[in-house]
Amino acid sequence: MAMTGVLRPGHIQLRVLDLEESVKFYKDVIGLIETGRDKQGRVYFKTWDERDHNSFIIRQADRAGFDFAGFKVSDVETLYKLEADLVAYGVKTERIAAGEMLETGERVRFELPTGHLLELYAEKTDVGNGQSYENPEAWVPAAEHGIAPIRMDHMLLYGPDIEKAQAILQDVLGFYLVEHVVLEDGKTDLAIWLSTSIKAHDIAFVRHPEPGKLHHVSFLLDSWEKVLRAADIMSMNRVSIDIGPTRHGVTRGTTIYAFDPSGNRFETFCGGYQSYPDWKAIKWTMDDVGRGVFYHDRKLNDTFLTVVT
Repeated sequence: MAMTGVLRPGHIQLRVLDLEESVKFYKDVIGLIETGRDKQGRVYFKTWDERDHNSFIIRQADRAGFDFAGFKVSDVETLYKLEADLVAYGVKTERIAAGEMLETGERVRFELPTGHLLELYAEKTDVGNGQSYENPEAWVPAAEHGIAPIRMDHMLLYGPDIEKAQAILQDVLGFYLVEHVVLEDGKTDLAIWLSTSIKAHDIAFVRHPEPGKLHHVSFLLDSWEKVLRAADIMSMNRVSIDIGPTRHGVTRGTTIYAFDPSGNRFETFCGGYQSYPDWKAIKWTMDDVGRGVFYHDRKLNDTFLTVVT
């Protein structure tokens, strides 16, 4: 069956405190490839194995944090249908003209009840991954530069009313619940992991009183060995590590959490299972949430719970 509707996370834009310091960090340490700069002062990046022009964008500001995230849809007709579906559901939308973001087509933006701006788009220029589309090699030299993730994978966002955000994503855009953490009352979710594909998650939310907050953006690696290599590179470059290398109980992924020079948290992640839309959601209870998030330590650390941008 062909994938239709919302396909995957396509881009995220973050605020940083020092643009050139951040450019150097994301190029030299993370190993992203700079693909352009625009008149607004934004810098665009992709991972070495992504084919679309950009997936990660930064701009300088007086405080770090999350601007917006975009999800790619299957075609322009789907974009307009989902826009109409959002409006019919009672969600206010805004169209952003093609070209406002480099090499990106028209976007439809809306705000979730959590205070986060999401957008949908169908078109972005394919700039390739340095490989031929005929008889390619296994990888390119850029794959050995820095941590060198293979894609921008997902994001965890903090805000209120996560159940209302979940309803929009599920009822209108076709996401489904993969895992959740339930508070002591046995019915209210503290955290939810949602997928629009066969990944363990494409976006996640934690209930938080302040709207519009970023917990982390995640970059995918292709093996546990690469996660351990990422830890070495972080140590060599004196990167501030929050926790890891370790394993999640939720999604079963292996992970390191660390901070960029502006204090934005990022994750290097691999593994996890595949899920499908008929998946029965896995529930975690508060008495075992430590093992759910950090399977080896079986407890949460203070910075992971409290530091957001």
